[in-house]
Amino acid sequence: MTPASNPPPDDSVPVTPELTDSARNFRLRMAVIDRESEAALDMTCDRYGRTVHAGAAAAARAHRNRAAVEAYTTHLAPHADTLLDAARRALDELPPARHVAGWRAVLDGLAASAAEIHRALDRPDTPGSPAERAQHSALWAHLAAWADHSFIASDLADQNKQHHRAPLTDEEQQTWSERAQAAQKRGELELTESWYAADGQPITLAHLIENDDSTLVALRGDPDAPGWQVIGHYAHEYEAGKVLPAPVPPGVLRADVSRFNRPAPVPEVSLQELIRDVVEGQTAGDASEALLGAVQRGYTPGPMVRLQELLETSSQFASALATVQGRQIAARLSALGRQIEFLTREVEEAAEDLGATVAVLPPHRTPVLRVRPRPAVDTAPPTPPPRAITPARHR
Repeated sequence: MTPASNPPPDDSVPVTPELTDSARNFRLRMAVIDRESEAALDMTCDRYGRTVHAGAAAAARAHRNRAAVEAYTTHLAPHADTLLDAARRALDELPPARHVAGWRAVLDGLAASAAEIHRALDRPDTPGSPAERAQHSALWAHLAAWADHSFIASDLADQNKQHHRAPLTDEEQQTWSERAQAAQKRGELELTESWYAADGQPITLAHLIENDDSTLVALRGDPDAPGWQVIGHYAHEYEAGKVLPAPVPPGVLRADVSRFNRPAPVPEVSLQELIRDVVEGQTAGDASEALLGAVQRGYTPGPMVRLQELLETSSQFASALATVQGRQIAARLSALGRQIEFLTREVEEAAEDLGATVAVLPPHRTPVLRVRPRPAVDTAPPTPPPRAITPARHR
C-alpha cells in the first residue's frame, strides 16, 4: 500500500482484500466444479475411458459450464477489470526480467477473455434454452483461462510485499558466503526451501551447520553453480520471510497446458488387466497378446510406452528447472528412458516369439474349485485333529 504521506495519483487503483481475494475465490470454486464434473463424466464412460452415455456426458458439461458462469458472476465480474489494472501497474514497476513479457501477455489474454465474458453476460439468452447452453459452452475456454492463470494477476495486484533489505555489508556477505561454501563442501549446508524473486533470481533458504550449531541463511543464485552468495542470516524462517524478496508465481513446463481444458483421456488397458489376461490365459497366444499390449505404440500406448513417456517428460521438467542439479537429473532420466526403450523392444520380440509358439498349457495343470460342495444334511462333520498336549510348566 502507498503510505499516507505519499498519496497515490488520481488514476491509481486501491488494492483491497476484496479485490485480491476475488480471483482466489473464483479459482477455488472452479476447482470444486472441475472435480464434480470429472466425477460426473467418469460415470458416463466404460472402464477404458470411452464415453458410452453421450447424453449424460453432454448434460454434465452443460451443468459445469453454467456453474462456471455463475462462479465468475459472483466472484470476479465486479472486480476483473480493477484487478487487471492493479496488476498492470505493479508489472510496470518490476525490474527487467525474462518473465515480465510473458506475464504481460497473460494479462492481455485475461483482459480479452474478460471482455468476451462480460459481453455475453450483458446479453444473456433464455435460461435453460439450447442457445444459453451454446453461449455457456463458448464461454468455458475464457472461464478456464481465468481459472488457470488469474493467480498471476492476483499475485501482482497484491501490493503488500516487502522489498529486500540487505542486512549485510559487502565484507560480511563475502565472509558468510565463504562459510556457507565451506559447509557445502563438508555436506553441512542443508537446503530447505527455494523460490524466485521478482528480478528472476532464485532465493534459497538453507541451514548452515558449524560445530553442531545451525544458522538459517539465505542464498541468491543456484547453490550448485559457482557464483552464489549469502544475502542474509536469520534466527528463524519467519524473520527471513519478513525481509527477503517475496516469491513470485512459479512457471509451467508447457505453456499450452490447462488444468481445466485437459484433452480427453485415451482409452488404455491397465497393467493389472494385462497380468490378469496372462493368468487367465490358456494358450501361448493369450500371454503373447498381453505382452504386446504392454508395449503397444500409437494412439493407445501400453504401460511400458507410457512409462518411457513419463521418464522423458520428467527429464524435460528437471532440465526446465535451469539448475545444475536439475540438468544432471535430466540426463539420468533421459538415460533411463533409453533403457526402457531398449527393454520395450526386447519385450516386443519376446512376445512375438511367444506368439509364434504353437502351444497350450498341459492338462495336468488343473484348476482348483474355489467353492467346495456342501456336505449332505445327515453327514457327520469331520473329526477335528487331536490337540497337542502341552506339558505343564513348573516353577
